Amino acid sequence: MRFGSSYGPRWYHPRKRRFHMTDSNSVIPITRLRAMCHASSGIDRSDLILVMNDFGVLTNRKRAVIALVHSIVFLGIASHGFVSPKAGILHRPGTAGDLILIAIYLIVASILVWLVGISRGLVERSYFAFCATSAISGLLRTIFGAGAVPPAQYLRVLMLSSAVGIGILIVRSHSRSAVCNETAPIPSDASPD
Repeated sequence: MRFGSSYGPRWYHPRKRRFHMTDSNSVIPITRLRAMCHASSGIDRSDLILVMNDFGVLTNRKRAVIALVHSIVFLGIASHGFVSPKAGILHRPGTAGDLILIAIYLIVASILVWLVGISRGLVERSYFAFCATSAISGLLRTIFGAGAVPPAQYLRVLMLSSAVGIGILIVRSHSRSAVCNETAPIPSDASPD
């Protein structure tokens, strides 16, 4: 029993054809434009382009930009830590500010480790792993002090610098896919009769 509509996908209607593949309305111009977007500098970069299905958390450009801004801000904070070394709460009695900072580091580090676990692709997973390593080294520096764990501050800055670099790569991959999707000609729904 039919009620005026078919149950097949929109693109498959055997009685009426929407798209007529003629020379002027073929798929070849779309693929040529895609090839130009992927290799605009003359170098084949098809293996370097990140597929959006490779992201489980940073799925769109807005999320990637927010993550990148956070990484840049925390890189500035970590760089400022070179000027003011921490004594650590094990070497002196902990103040309320140090205990709050430890609680923040614990929460941030646990969330970042969780994000490493739910990330899909290697690029996204390494981004969150760099951020989590930086947060854990900041936690160790706050607990034990800069004198007890000297590489912690350097590791923190190095990991955040790496995260910023990968974050820029992720934002660029989202931007590149958006530009290529916007410039691709889309066949019209109306059939040329």
